[in-house]
Amino acid sequence: MATFMEVLDTSIANVALPHIAGGLSATYDESTWVLTSYLVSNAIVLPMSAWFSTIIGRKRFYMGCVALFTISSFLCGLAPSLTMLIVFRVLQGAGGGGLQPSEQSILADTFSEQERGMAFAVYGMAIVLAPAIGPTLGGWITDNYDWRWIFFINIPIGIISLLLSYRMIEDPPHLVRERQLARRRGVPIDFLGIALLALTFGPLQVVLDKGEEDNWFASHLIVALAVIAALALLIGIVWELHHKHPIVNLRLFTNRSFATSAVMMFALGVVLYGTTVLLPQFAQELMGYTAEEAGMMLSPGGLVIICLLPFVGYLLSHVDARWVIGFGFVSIAAALYHMTGINLEMSWNHMMMLRVYQSIGLAFLFVPINTVSYAGVAPEQNNQVSGMMNLMRNIGGSVGISLTEVMVTNFAQGHQHFLVQSASMYSPKMRAAVAGLAQTLHQAGASTADATLQAYGVIYQALMAQAQTLAYIDTFWILAVVALCLLPLIFLLQRVEPGKARASAH
Repeated sequence: MATFMEVLDTSIANVALPHIAGGLSATYDESTWVLTSYLVSNAIVLPMSAWFSTIIGRKRFYMGCVALFTISSFLCGLAPSLTMLIVFRVLQGAGGGGLQPSEQSILADTFSEQERGMAFAVYGMAIVLAPAIGPTLGGWITDNYDWRWIFFINIPIGIISLLLSYRMIEDPPHLVRERQLARRRGVPIDFLGIALLALTFGPLQVVLDKGEEDNWFASHLIVALAVIAALALLIGIVWELHHKHPIVNLRLFTNRSFATSAVMMFALGVVLYGTTVLLPQFAQELMGYTAEEAGMMLSPGGLVIICLLPFVGYLLSHVDARWVIGFGFVSIAAALYHMTGINLEMSWNHMMMLRVYQSIGLAFLFVPINTVSYAGVAPEQNNQVSGMMNLMRNIGGSVGISLTEVMVTNFAQGHQHFLVQSASMYSPKMRAAVAGLAQTLHQAGASTADATLQAYGVIYQALMAQAQTLAYIDTFWILAVVALCLLPLIFLLQRVEPGKARASAH
């Protein structure tokens, strides 16, 4: 329930930005900080969640995160200004950042080895359903009521989640022993580690979220934040590797299976979030679909994943997870290759099916990748594994969104330059096209001079649309190749006996 609430809120807020900007007398660019502020605090808390779970107890930490998310949602709904809304979104992001890894480690410790694959597949259904219905629900709420209700709807869900968590969730014995041992020894707080984490992932998230908008390294702010993030990362790696009680256990990456799984999850985040942005953007900018129509185009893909996840959970109890992952990457690569056939005359159903084809591959990746990430890891490290895998997915998603935007922009400029060369007035075909179009416009009532200018304008718009389409095609090609290149990594994964995986989803 808490996962559904948190993921739903993120996708709803994306749709409501124009309404928030209007309601708080802000520009649209200013309102995007409502999203950025959430992502920044979320990214900072994610890798810290395991440490907090050890020190104060996982149940307490998890319930604290649910409570913080619920209360801050209420405050977001009451925010009188954009500044206050951003402050409350930072708090909300901090609460949301602790939810995902805590939930995964709770489920990993609750279910038996034979039940975990199916349990996390069912858990993954909530994660898929929320973003599938989020844009549509958000558009309906903001159009028919008020944008503040996108935050208020979290309150009853959060209260019910708290009550159920209090009654049903308990910390496992190994976590209780670890917490008691930490208290007896008086584990020192890694203040420098916390600061370096904040200075790494906070600025990094701002760079990824605002880089395209601010023309990347042409902006002094982006350059400064990138330098801060890079230096903090390098210093943080050295510090955490030599600290007795690190805030993040980087030695997990010495486990080959975990390190490979982390790379796969990062790459999956790049492909998933990148394509989730590209398809609706293509539909809205070049084909004239509304935001609601573009959102509805993604929804059937989410339903396909929901239907397939129980089957994937069943499959993991009978088949080596590595072959399931291999099928997933081949399927995604094939779907992305199919997307290279996009054109401006496609129907809504055709675009919807493109997403459905891709969703088939996604269903065979989320649960299996997280399953093998736990191979060879001690139960005491469950929280650390969950936090790092979620962090890799989130950062991969931010990189994917930024990277695909950059590729589309740069490829479009290159194709436009090439197409303009073919649209010279020295070309007989170009002169004939302008003359024919001008004559049609003149017959429709335009003067001879206006008809000629309008003809050039129409042809230029068509040229721009074709350049953009070719740019999307190039981007899908690159993503398909990336997905295919990940296939050999399955041979680096540790073999997990079917039905005996300590799995996780999300």
